Amino acid sequence: MTWTEIQPLLEQACWDTLYMVGWSTLIAVVGGLPLGILLVLTDRGGLLQNVLANKVIGQIVNIARSMPFIILMVALMGFTRWVTGSTIGREAAIVPLAIGAIPFFARLVETAVREVDHGLVEAVQAMGGNTWTVVRRVLVPESLPSLISSATTTVVALIGYSAMAGTVGAGGLGDIAIRYGYQRFETELMWITVAVLAVVISVIQFGGDYAARALHRRGSHAGAAPRLRLLKAEPTAPEVTKA
Repeated sequence: MTWTEIQPLLEQACWDTLYMVGWSTLIAVVGGLPLGILLVLTDRGGLLQNVLANKVIGQIVNIARSMPFIILMVALMGFTRWVTGSTIGREAAIVPLAIGAIPFFARLVETAVREVDHGLVEAVQAMGGNTWTVVRRVLVPESLPSLISSATTTVVALIGYSAMAGTVGAGGLGDIAIRYGYQRFETELMWITVAVLAVVISVIQFGGDYAARALHRRGSHAGAAPRLRLLKAEPTAPEVTKA
């Protein structure tokens, strides 16, 4: 194939891959962030300690994470058809991509949130902060650099998943590599696809690492004291002088 024939194929494949990965990442973050925080809150010693709920949620997450993505796609075909009306195409691929990424991201969120200094949590509780205040003002902001790194790792994993989704007609760079590089023996196109995937992953990884480092440096410069000023101090009653 000539470059004139390859270029439009690659452009459309890149757009399809970014489309699938972008929407899947958004859904994974929306679903995985609260799930990961809930795993921390319901654990032993957590603010919402509930060992039974924690075990059930953790087991569901473990089962979903352990399932190979290609099997997950097949298992969810009925659900995918119900949601999108089809099992082929980039919209259909978003369903298994997002469902597979939610437990993956949730575990990364759990690890990130557990690293937050428990002293800050106790300080906010001492100032009268409830569970929602602790989550919103301490757990999420303090773990934000790690959460950015977790989201970057999820995006990179989803790019790999999207390449596998190409084997069942989802489109994207994986579909180009299989349909042209493997089935039609267009070796040159296959290696170009591999190079494009490597460049895309490198750019995403660099951007995520840079953002995480920037947030970490800003948090380190801010210091611990300003982060503890989370609640407005209640006005104290004036002292009564003795006659």
